[in-house]
Amino acid sequence: MNRYSITDIIKDLTGKRRLSTTILPIVPFSDADVYIRTTSRERLDKLAYKFYGIESYWWIIAASNSLGKGSLYVPKNTKLRIPSADAIGNFINDINAER
Repeated sequence: MNRYSITDIIKDLTGKRRLSTTILPIVPFSDADVYIRTTSRERLDKLAYKFYGIESYWWIIAASNSLGKGSLYVPKNTKLRIPSADAIGNFINDINAER
């Protein structure tokens, strides 16, 4: 799932189309979640590929850890929650059902 698939397209005052703001819900905690501490500077897309096999799920890790926008990089010695693949599947299904 692309993170923009649940974002509405709106027109601004000049008539230009743009994406509206979407506030993503947090993936619920699960006993199957994995917790890691980065030992070097890591990229969210590489972590998503490692844990989910899909680089484009980087935003799920970012949203689950309240990481701001602006960089895919996570500093060294950062503790991260990696939601379980099952939780992500349920999360995505729930979001799609709401649309």
